[in-house]
Amino acid sequence: MLPNQNIKPNKVLILALSGIGDALMFTPALQLLKKNLPDTEFDALVMYKGVEQIYNRLPQIDNVLFYDFLNSNFISALKFLFSVRKKYDITINVYPSNRKEYNIISFFIGAKIRAAVNYLRQSKRNFNFLNTNLIAEIDTLHNVEENVKLSEIVTQKKTDKIPELLFPLNEEDISVSTNFLTENEISEDQIVVGFHPGCSTLKNHIKRRWEPEKFAELASKLSAEFNAIIFLFGGKEEKELRILIIEKSNAEKIIEVSAGNIAQSAAVMKRCDVFVSNDSGLMHIAASQKLKIVSIIGPTNTNYIHPWKTEYKTASLNLECSPCFYYSPKPLECHREDVKFKCIKELSVESVFEKVKGYLI
Repeated sequence: MLPNQNIKPNKVLILALSGIGDALMFTPALQLLKKNLPDTEFDALVMYKGVEQIYNRLPQIDNVLFYDFLNSNFISALKFLFSVRKKYDITINVYPSNRKEYNIISFFIGAKIRAAVNYLRQSKRNFNFLNTNLIAEIDTLHNVEENVKLSEIVTQKKTDKIPELLFPLNEEDISVSTNFLTENEISEDQIVVGFHPGCSTLKNHIKRRWEPEKFAELASKLSAEFNAIIFLFGGKEEKELRILIIEKSNAEKIIEVSAGNIAQSAAVMKRCDVFVSNDSGLMHIAASQKLKIVSIIGPTNTNYIHPWKTEYKTASLNLECSPCFYYSPKPLECHREDVKFKCIKELSVESVFEKVKGYLI
């Protein structure tokens, strides 16, 4: 609980230093924070451009501070942190952020109240003791629910109804989407299925990806049975992945979506009848736009990351060893002796196809 129950913070800094999906899963908590503390200024510190684009659109955020910690040197980072030191009453480390670097950043910023999660694994090793107000991590809770618990430390108010993810689109985004659909001759009566075959590659998370050859085969089956058009989404760094799927697939019409920014991609995404995705930030963007989602999940704990408040199905083998990925700085690894990452490698095209088919018939 807060040291002073009557505290009314003037300025709060949200430390949203992890990726797009994690940042989006904090937006329900952010809505509750602003609702309960309408006169408080909420700023956000981010280090990914995609997160900056999303948070700049949120009416609950007053200022977005972007700093590329990953590609800066120690002296430059220190100068930046000095520029924001002692300017905030409270900092909140968005869940998940079980890294010593994030806790050190929060500590250095110097807010009297530093809210964070007390992780079940490697918490002390990652300097969580540098925070002043901790909530206990619970493996059965969704990331959104953990973040709402964090917000309750600050507001001192419980909530019975948790909001949806928030990623507002504007008229320009919709116009870009409309032009894209027109240029590619996509009519209203055609079936469109979106794919995101990528995901983060940090900490060996590339092993969470379903093979591109299987995405290609899935595209072929959806094209043959439903005459579906396939939209391929993803960042610039995933272009080769998308090209490989196009080359391997027999789908009659498969289109690489190249929008100017993440909001424009989200606007195009809204045209999809179903969105098929690995465990990724784009899966949560799809959830924010209320799409029907088939999530392809291997080693991840689905309690944490299933699409929030939208219709979804999970394609998973549900092996006895799953889930094996929890929030810690350790790289993703598999301890099976038969097939490494069997949970994703042996997930069949047919099983995913049946999940998608259920939304199309």
